[in-house]
Amino acid sequence: MPDKRSHRGPHPADGEMFAPSAWTSLRRAVADLSWLLTHGYAEKSALKLVGDRFSLTERQRLAVMRCACSDEALARRHRHEIDATSAARNTLLLDGYNVLTTIEAALSRGVLLQARDGCYRDMASMHGSYRKVQETIPAIKMAGELLAKLHIATCTWYLDRPVSNSGRLKTLIQHVTDEHGWNWDVQVVPDPDRILCETNHIVASADSVILDRCDHWFNFARLVVETFVRDAYVVDLSRSGT
Repeated sequence: MPDKRSHRGPHPADGEMFAPSAWTSLRRAVADLSWLLTHGYAEKSALKLVGDRFSLTERQRLAVMRCACSDEALARRHRHEIDATSAARNTLLLDGYNVLTTIEAALSRGVLLQARDGCYRDMASMHGSYRKVQETIPAIKMAGELLAKLHIATCTWYLDRPVSNSGRLKTLIQHVTDEHGWNWDVQVVPDPDRILCETNHIVASADSVILDRCDHWFNFARLVVETFVRDAYVVDLSRSGT
């Protein structure tokens, strides 16, 4: 069935699954899963154990998985994170879809999860295909305005070639770039993760795999949301069990 969504908004059941009444259980689940990961348990079996204990839906389990991490991973991410002041006047490489869908979700009142490492992660799922939505151009412009405000020296967006419509998104980003005179490059590549994990430049991503391997990372999408989308629906699962 073709994707006919015009927004990156919430799942119909998100209002109930991520209501304030569910936050305590979700936070306890993130804390428990993080403890199990810290002590060497396999993620799949640990997630089932925690999900069953708190009677979580599949979507809630996905949220818990996206927010949890081991103590070792958390410490590593904190060591390699840089702030906006340090990012200024440097080269920034963006994990394109990761950044963009988070901002789109914020604009459309989709659920954003504040994870244990401080990142905002959305609940959107592309399933190998990206569809432009009403929030796409505003999201690109917000990212660009913040990049300009931070005086980023150069910026490259990396998009996944295997994701359909990446070429169209590249053209759209470049159009916005030309319109505003921003110093951006957009690359469609087979494996952005490999590039972002191996680069010496600063990376903008909330992808756990990248954060656990890159030299330096900047919590860019969260800063965009906090700067421009004051009414975003953020569920803070970074706190333990309260």
